[in-house]
Order: sequence, then structure tokens, then C-alpha cells
Amino acid sequence: MSQHEPDTSGIIPLNLTLGLAALVVIVAGMKAGASLLVPLMLAVFIALVCTPPVQWLNRLGLSLRLAVWLTLLVIGGLLSLLGLLLANSFGTFTEALPGIEEKLYDYYLGLFDGLAKMGLAVDTGRLAELLDVEQLGSSVPGLLGELGNLLFQSVMVSLLVIFMLFETLNFRDKIYRALRNPAPSLERFNEFSRTLKRYLAVKTLISLMTGVLVWVACLLVGVDFPLLWAVLAFALNFIPNIGSAIAAIPPVILLLVSPGGGLVDALLLSAAYLGINFVLGNIVEPRWMGRALGLSTFIAFLSLVVWGWIFGIAGMLLSVLLTMTLKIALDSHPQTRWIAHLLGPGDDQPLEEADRPLSERNGEEGEEGRGE
Repeated sequence: MSQHEPDTSGIIPLNLTLGLAALVVIVAGMKAGASLLVPLMLAVFIALVCTPPVQWLNRLGLSLRLAVWLTLLVIGGLLSLLGLLLANSFGTFTEALPGIEEKLYDYYLGLFDGLAKMGLAVDTGRLAELLDVEQLGSSVPGLLGELGNLLFQSVMVSLLVIFMLFETLNFRDKIYRALRNPAPSLERFNEFSRTLKRYLAVKTLISLMTGVLVWVACLLVGVDFPLLWAVLAFALNFIPNIGSAIAAIPPVILLLVSPGGGLVDALLLSAAYLGINFVLGNIVEPRWMGRALGLSTFIAFLSLVVWGWIFGIAGMLLSVLLTMTLKIALDSHPQTRWIAHLLGPGDDQPLEEADRPLSERNGEEGEEGRGE
């Protein structure tokens, strides 16, 4: 080594150590402030979904402020109507829950008794303790308490969405005043915002289609409380890999033990869930989003574990959205684009296209899909 060349052998390990230490501090801070961050993140995502109709109304000639109010009134009215229908359905389900638990208890106790007669070692006494109807029924007040907390959080999220939408009216002017050279920052922010809004719109639309198709399938098969299972399918569709399977378990079990149902109807409903999620999740969603807006299977499952550990059930619901937000943010800057490529599926992406922004690659993929 020349005497004039500086010794940089210790810089990379030091930077790596500092980066890992900063990551630990950030994760610990997010876990400690989960009760504050979760409503804030939900409000940000909902506000981003609400901005396209606001911009559309503004292009029709309405002022931005009037467009925001009109969008909020329409969305608020639809959500209020859905909430009333869902509350009525959930109340009926809560009243019918003790009878459902008893039927489920008798059904599975008889099933394991039959297995024991066939020679399988099944402790039915232990099973009776696990499926104690009184213990299961005692969890209902706690569930209602959680629903009350969810209602309070929903009010907070709604207020945050309202203030965020009005804050965006003069956000660009604030950036121009705050930065000396705002053009590069605004360009990267616009690219990030466009790609994230496209992802959120497609994911929300796919989840809405999933909920509607599940509602139709439940009506056709004859399972009770179809609206409840449709909303559950809509919400859990945001959880990768296992969300759709979890959403199918309650209605299938209910249909299995109900007097008008049975094994054949339960299998038909299971096949309907499987078909809906296969078509929408493996055919429609990749075509609408494009390859560049995907995650590798390992990263999707790892994000479910990590965000679930940090934020709980809300983190599991938002795991894909949070990871995709991180990926889009990393892809919007040339120096961190390589990390975004590591998070992606890496299928059929030409190497010469790797340094181009995500929005440009997605636009060309969408044109190719429409051309096919």
C-alpha cells in the first residue's frame, strides 16, 4: 500500500455496525410506539387511496377544497352504511354463537370418539377441556371490548385522514419554501407517490373484488352471515400467503356444523375460496400491477413475521403495504435501487432495465399486458 493512500479497511465494518445499530434503535422505537404509529400509517394509506378521486373531481372543474369535502362525504357515507350492516350482522352472529359452539363441540367430540374406536389414542376428556363452551363464551366480552377500542381507533384514523387530505392542498408550496433546490426532491417524491398510489389502488381493488365474490359465494352456498365473511376476506386479503386461508376457516366450519350444511357444502365453499384467491392473486393481480411491483415469496412471508412482531395483528394486515412502501421508496433513489431489486421477485426482468425507475418499468409492463 502506498504511503499516500488512506487505510479504508475499517470503514466498511464500522459503517455496517453503525447501520445495524441504527436499525435496532428504529425497530425498538417503532415497537414501543406501535399504538401511535399504527393509526398514523393507516391514515396515510387511506389518504393516498382518497387522493385520486380528489384529483379527478378537481380536473372536472371543482376546487380542491370542495373536491376533498365531496370525496370525504361519499366515502364516509358508504363506510357508515357498511358499518351499520356489519354491526347488525355481527350482533346476530354474537347471539347465535353459543348454539354454534355447542354444535361444534358435539360434532368434534363425536369425530374424535369415532377415531378412538378405530384404535387412535385420543383423550376425549382433554378435548372436552379445550372445547369448553363456557370458557369459549367468556371470551365474548373481551372481544366486544376490543371492538370498542377498534371503534375509537377508527374515529382517530378518520380525523387524521381528513387533516391529511387538507394538508396536501399546499404541500407542494411548503416543499418549495423549505428546500433550496426542491426540483430533485419533488421529482423523487412524485415518483414514489405515483407508484405507491397505484399499488394501493390495485391492492384495494383486488381485495374489494375478493370480498364481493366471497359474499356471492356465501349466498349461493347458503352460509349464514355472508356480509361478515366478505368483510373478513377483504381485510385478510392484505395478509400475504395465509390471509385468505384464515378468512376461509370460520365460514367453512360454520357451514360444516349448521343444520342446512354439511361436508359437501363445506367443500364447495372451500373450492370457491380457493378459486377466487387463485384467479385474483395469481392471474389478475400480477397482470394489473406488473412484475416490478411484486415481492419475492420469502420477503412477503418474512415481512409478515417482522411487521407482525413489531405492530401485532395490525402489522400483519399492513405487512405487504409497509414492505412495498419501503421497496418503492428505495427504488425511487438510484443509490438504494439495488436493495429494491433484492426485495422483488426477480423474474424476467431484463438486466439492462434494472437502473430505470420503477414507474417507467411498470408503465411499459402495463402497455404490454394490454397489448396481449
